[in-house]
Amino acid sequence: MVSVNNSLRYSQKLFLLLVLFAWALLACFLTFQYEREKSFKVIQLNSSLQLFNAKMAEAIKDGITPEEFLAGTKLPFDSLRVSVISPDGNVKFDNSAATLPNDSHLTRSEISKALKTGSGYTLRRHSESTDRTYFYSALYDGHTIVRSAIPYTSISLLELLKADRGFIYFMCVVTLILIVVAYFATRKLGTNITRLNNFAKKAERGERIYADESFPDDELGEISSHIVMLYAKLQEANAECDRQHLLVLKEEKEKIRIKKQLTNNINHELKTPIASIQVCLETIESHPDMDRSKREEFIRRALKNCHRLRSLLTDVATITRMEDGFNHIEKSPVNLSAIIQECFDDARHKAPYMEFEIDIPANIIINGNHDILKSIFSNLLDNAMAYSGGNKVTLCLTSESPADYSFSFADNGSGVENRHIQHLFERFYRVDKGRSRSAGGTGLGLAIVKNAVIFHDGHITVRNRHGGGLEFDFTLSK
Repeated sequence: MVSVNNSLRYSQKLFLLLVLFAWALLACFLTFQYEREKSFKVIQLNSSLQLFNAKMAEAIKDGITPEEFLAGTKLPFDSLRVSVISPDGNVKFDNSAATLPNDSHLTRSEISKALKTGSGYTLRRHSESTDRTYFYSALYDGHTIVRSAIPYTSISLLELLKADRGFIYFMCVVTLILIVVAYFATRKLGTNITRLNNFAKKAERGERIYADESFPDDELGEISSHIVMLYAKLQEANAECDRQHLLVLKEEKEKIRIKKQLTNNINHELKTPIASIQVCLETIESHPDMDRSKREEFIRRALKNCHRLRSLLTDVATITRMEDGFNHIEKSPVNLSAIIQECFDDARHKAPYMEFEIDIPANIIINGNHDILKSIFSNLLDNAMAYSGGNKVTLCLTSESPADYSFSFADNGSGVENRHIQHLFERFYRVDKGRSRSAGGTGLGLAIVKNAVIFHDGHITVRNRHGGGLEFDFTLSK
């Protein structure tokens, strides 16, 4: 069975919702207006009674009795009840009671308010002494409490507190007019939405959508045009997604190829030191009576190759860690100046014959990884000390921007042939293979430098200096 809600069109649902909302809003507004109007009229009534109370209190202060004052004064309201009460709560005069009440009136709310603030009123309270319900207003002048009250049976009180029905009728008429306007507006809106819904269904079924689809020249028409544009963009996005997927597959294949190449290179690089260590140890083992000096020479060779093997494994682990764990390596604020100073102090200890110059400010703080940052400068220094052929290394801060720092690292060596420049950051690339291995190099130092710079959102370039040597220009993100 189809429910009534499902059988209604969107425009009808919207119209009914607007009607309910309009009447609910009208009810809330009229309630608020009634309470506001009632509050205003109560304040107006209380002000009139307070004025009367003030005149009577002044007359009593001048020695006029309540009876004399009431006899010579026109009362502002019919059936006005007037009481005079002492500050201790005893009733001294009441023009509506046959006998004066003997109970204390201090507990009456209008009396307690008047004693505290000078005036007070009670909107509605039943009187036991007269058996009538009154609106009370009391005034205290510091000597006497004058209280006036109007019974709710008084025509003047009912007229004063009566709501303005003319305003209610006016608001009802305005609401009906708005409902009629809403009916025609929702009917037009429903027609437009139906056409838009038909268009959306065609798009969902994958049917051909023509650019000349007829839509209204309004906001819905603009929305429909946007949908056509979005539909075309969706097709373009799907094609781009396919292209990106192919690109990712290509990148993954390239990573696999690079890792395979790296594995082959590592195997090749490991063979030399391992074979050398094996030869040295086998020679020592097979010649137990070998001369002491020769034995020590073989041990030194084996130890040297052990150091080279350890350096190779350390560098491989470093570069693998950076490539595979970019998103897992933690960054934190690091004092780069202290790291640079530490690396240069180590270099001075390793190569006391070389001159090292640093021109950077103290306390350069960047968001990075301490060990990876250290690998940049230690590898650059090791490369300069081992292969540059010079005797001086300089490092300076060339510029600073809101985003990064720019550095220049240079040596005064002989540099390299220009054909080698583009390959210097490749893994296991050696300008002079024999000399590089004899110096204990792993062929991964500058590759580590490049990856470490990229990890810190920077870039690095290298060139031959005019005066000789190599110069590395690189940036590190703050």
